[in-house]
Amino acid sequence: MKLYSFQQLEKEFRIPFRYAKYLMLHNRLESVIKDGAIYVTEKSIRDFMQQPRSVRKRARISFLKKLGPGVITGAADDDPSGIGTYSTVGALFGLGLAWLALYLLPLMTAVQETCARIGIVTGKGLAGALKMKFGGRTMLVLVILLLTANTINIGADIGAMAASANLISGINFFLAAVLFTVVMISLEVFVSYHRYSYVLRWLVLSLVAYLVTAIVIRPDWLQIARSILVPKIMLNLNFMTAVVAIVGTTISPYLFFWQASEEVEEERDKHVLEDRRAAIISAEIKAMRWDTLRGMSVANLVFLFIVITTAFVLHDKGITNIASASDAAAALTPLAGNFSGLIFTLGIVGTGLLAIPVMAAASAYAISEVLKLPEGLSLKFRRAHGFYGVIIISTLVGMLMNFIGINPITALYYTAVINGFVASILLVFIFNIGNSRAIMRVHTNPLWVKIFGSIATIFMVLSSLILIVTLVISLRG
Repeated sequence: MKLYSFQQLEKEFRIPFRYAKYLMLHNRLESVIKDGAIYVTEKSIRDFMQQPRSVRKRARISFLKKLGPGVITGAADDDPSGIGTYSTVGALFGLGLAWLALYLLPLMTAVQETCARIGIVTGKGLAGALKMKFGGRTMLVLVILLLTANTINIGADIGAMAASANLISGINFFLAAVLFTVVMISLEVFVSYHRYSYVLRWLVLSLVAYLVTAIVIRPDWLQIARSILVPKIMLNLNFMTAVVAIVGTTISPYLFFWQASEEVEEERDKHVLEDRRAAIISAEIKAMRWDTLRGMSVANLVFLFIVITTAFVLHDKGITNIASASDAAAALTPLAGNFSGLIFTLGIVGTGLLAIPVMAAASAYAISEVLKLPEGLSLKFRRAHGFYGVIIISTLVGMLMNFIGINPITALYYTAVINGFVASILLVFIFNIGNSRAIMRVHTNPLWVKIFGSIATIFMVLSSLILIVTLVISLRG
């Protein structure tokens, strides 16, 4: 009896891993274990391929369902506050920092692959795995800092979304903030995980807005290519602060917790594979790697195109003072045309609807795992009050920041300090686990992840130190 590996299925029958696993779970393909690996029998694949096209078509999964947690994680990285950071950098320095979009890609990918790998191998979210290794007290302090940073970030993002909605429709800012908050909380609490994750996959498409905007303005692509390939470094406080802001926005702690927990969520109700879990881990890690690379590539491509748009439209017109994503959208409309401004603004709303629930859920996963509370978007509200309570409270507190006079943009500056500090510490712990044979067994990080992970850790430690020094200087000034 001939057997096919997942790799052979993709090569010979064009059936990717996630689709093959879906067919196995629904008893469309028969699987066996041989030498510790999982294979599909020739008879079952032939029988499936010989079925009428209409039958096979009903078994298909859409392109969006094939997207895993890595793509959602990458898209969530470009939240409205991130868009504001990239817009500020593009307006202030033009293409001077465009090269970071390329050079940060392997660092981001190494970090997120390690987080996802930990989730797949241990069957725990990141907080649970870290608690198992380093103890509950250490993790509780880090998780409280994470919750604080995420809540402030949520507030800034809701403010950006409400301001953008006001630009588009004239709706009252405060009413828009309330409506967005109610919609996002309702989706997370009352919609099942499978439907909700499908909604998130659709929201990934909102990032296309920034690709379209950059193309419409017809920039000088040769100049862009030079700026990306040849790094430009200026040894002054403003430039270094901008570098740190981009690094802190791009490699954010909430992404670490979200992707690890979502890898666990993806497996939670796949009981059919429980008896062959060990055999399928290697294939899952390979699929996760490509999914993560796609997600991080999307995140950095959007970062690049936002910088391109604001560099050519705002910086070149002498507009260098942009404080938020909504400010960038308002400035773009008269200079780049109504269409470009509208698309850019709609992108802010779409990315906010995607990123804010991710931040709130990341906090909920972390708190719940440390306190041993039932957790997971796949659970009903009545079974996970604490988990959903964190989501609801952190989102509401974030919204209220916009009502009580706290400037979310100023708050984001302090959040960046917290994020940089938490991320630099977390990365030390994360790579300690990812490289630990005692915990990861044969699935420890490969060499390239160890190298780029070490660079990312050093970079984040230096970034947090620079942020703290910058903050001290600004407070004294």
